[in-house]
Amino acid sequence: MASRSHRRRPATGARGGPRRRRVPMRFLLPSLVLVALLAMLMLRGYVHSEILADHRVRPPAPADKVPERILKGGPVIDTRSGRTDTLRVPDHRLVLTFDDGPDPVWTPKVLDVLKKHDAHAVFFVTGSMASRHPGLVRRMVDEGHEIGLHTFNHPDLSYQSKKRIDWELSQNQLAITGAAGIRTSLFRPPYSSFSAAMDNESWPVTQYIGSRGYITVVNDTDSEDWQRPGVEEIIRRATPKDGEGAIVLMHDSGGDRSQTVAALDRMLPGLRDDGYEFDNLTEALDAPSAHSAVGGVELWKGKVWILLVQAAEKVTGVLVAGLAVIGSLVIGRFLLMLVLSGAHARRVRRRGFRWGPPVTEPVSVLVPAYNEAKCIENTVRSLTAGEHPIEIVVVDDGSSDGTARIVEAMGLPNVRVVRQLNAGKPAALNRGLANARYDIVVMMDGDTVFEPSTVRELVQPFGDPRVGAVAGNAKVGNKDSLIGAWQHIEYVMGFNLDRRMYDVLRCMPTIPGAVGAFRRSALERVGGMSDDTLAEDTDITMALHRDGWRVVYAENARAWTEAPETVQQLWSQRYRWSYGTMQAIWKHRRALIETGPSGRFGRVGLPLVSLFMVLAPLLAPLIDIFLLYGLVFGPTQKTIVAWLGVLAIQAVCAAYAFRLDREPMTHLISLPLQQILYRQLMYVVLLQSWITALTGGRLRWQKLRRTGVVGAPPPADVQPPVLGGRPVP
Repeated sequence: MASRSHRRRPATGARGGPRRRRVPMRFLLPSLVLVALLAMLMLRGYVHSEILADHRVRPPAPADKVPERILKGGPVIDTRSGRTDTLRVPDHRLVLTFDDGPDPVWTPKVLDVLKKHDAHAVFFVTGSMASRHPGLVRRMVDEGHEIGLHTFNHPDLSYQSKKRIDWELSQNQLAITGAAGIRTSLFRPPYSSFSAAMDNESWPVTQYIGSRGYITVVNDTDSEDWQRPGVEEIIRRATPKDGEGAIVLMHDSGGDRSQTVAALDRMLPGLRDDGYEFDNLTEALDAPSAHSAVGGVELWKGKVWILLVQAAEKVTGVLVAGLAVIGSLVIGRFLLMLVLSGAHARRVRRRGFRWGPPVTEPVSVLVPAYNEAKCIENTVRSLTAGEHPIEIVVVDDGSSDGTARIVEAMGLPNVRVVRQLNAGKPAALNRGLANARYDIVVMMDGDTVFEPSTVRELVQPFGDPRVGAVAGNAKVGNKDSLIGAWQHIEYVMGFNLDRRMYDVLRCMPTIPGAVGAFRRSALERVGGMSDDTLAEDTDITMALHRDGWRVVYAENARAWTEAPETVQQLWSQRYRWSYGTMQAIWKHRRALIETGPSGRFGRVGLPLVSLFMVLAPLLAPLIDIFLLYGLVFGPTQKTIVAWLGVLAIQAVCAAYAFRLDREPMTHLISLPLQQILYRQLMYVVLLQSWITALTGGRLRWQKLRRTGVVGAPPPADVQPPVLGGRPVP
């Protein structure tokens, strides 16, 4: 039950017509956050060659359409403006070229060796690596090396359309521009070899590349360092014969390049002694630089690209860290729930267990009601059928549907109606408390029904004078629908296992509004129910902990409540719960630095509640985000196994919770679907609550539309009344 202060009137414009409805910020911001995260992940997948990657390599083809002068020419191929020219490097000039980088581990080591020996080289970088490590590209240019394009994602271009080739070139160029502020006219096709290896498939690509203004650079000396044949062998293969000039193919990325680095460090001084110079390509050919400065809009486009890629890398890193955190929290919470809930069940169910002397004195039952005409009669009749002496105080909180008249017309003994103007649930409870006659007060919602033994079971823990409040076992009464079944799983698994765990840890955060009992003196000491938050039940529970009272869980005090039956109603309820819990945590934050019972709750209860009820649900979507990411971009099999593992853990916990609550397992059939659909709604609700809190927004009480379908506990679920852990005949 939730009260509200007034109804909003339809908004009208200046001329009396309806205003155009704007999307509330609390809806817009979560949507923007989710879209931004998705965009960052997609960008990350692109620059890591997980999206649009094509790893096919074409086998050799005939070369009868390739000009003879190309097949027998040099490794520098110029097809610009229809030319078919080739060039060779002059004798005693060695152009070292490195493919596939820049790599954050090996490229700096290669650059260090080149700098040590005052040698220049050409680095044919991929756009994906240059985007992720722009600082290395800048260093290459600053130290006198030349940059060449090696496509963005390293596909075999003979398989690609002209549109894809243009995309690979432009994106590669964009990354270089953003990293170093230059463009380059040098290009090396992935998987290329000597000019003599050109064939009918690769030659048209080379011609097209030339038409786009690029010079194609292959090689005539292959170190084959990718095979890691050993330092001596790399040096032998990379050394030209008889002082000839050469373009040497090496790699600074793609695996362990320690042999390449070691071979460079030994090869360069030896070849220099033999009269070799180590120049970049245009230096060796005495040609104008292949680099040209970029400015204006193009430069800023490149910088923005690098900025976005770096942001995607950092965001993804944070998300991975968050995934590790949520994984630890989920597993830790499950282990705690399994161990501690089992300990709680064994303690309260052992033979001879008693909280203290049996509690037999009458209690007051407070029923705050706002427009509960469809439910209130069932609620009151379930109370009058109880096994414990009670008085019933129905507080009508300004209802407009005749709720109070319905109760009065029932003419039942020990039932009183107290009317007040609509002031909200906390005020209604305080009004009921002021009119209660007895020292133990039971609070329930106006849409809830009790079993005959509920009140008796609920008040037995007060036999222990240290107990200030008792949480009952709230259950979903309308669980025949799919959304009701999902909430039923959540109540049994999430709420009741949690309450057992928190009971053992002595830091239970919430007495459910549907079924809870309080020692009147405890309520008076903490000032009664407060309207400081939207979760008055969580607020009062935390206040009792801080005042030194014990708050426990009575598993056999079952109450059947009407859960929301539509997505909109569920959204409204959980939005209020989530936001109210955050408010309560913030309100009681000083407990972290206080001493005594308050300090104990602050340093044990508040962190656990914050981790398990706020942070964990907020990070939990990462499990599903990375599931989708893995399904689309791989590794698919490992992703599915990991997700099924998480689902299996949840299924075990759910089955254990259902067993403890003596619930039939049939509803667990919908657990996988709940994890796929229902959880996503809860994620967005919590994210919306976070944003509302961070932006200073405020929520009003929201009344859920009731149907009155919960008339009595479902017969199949009713267990024999239990008192003190033993069945009552």
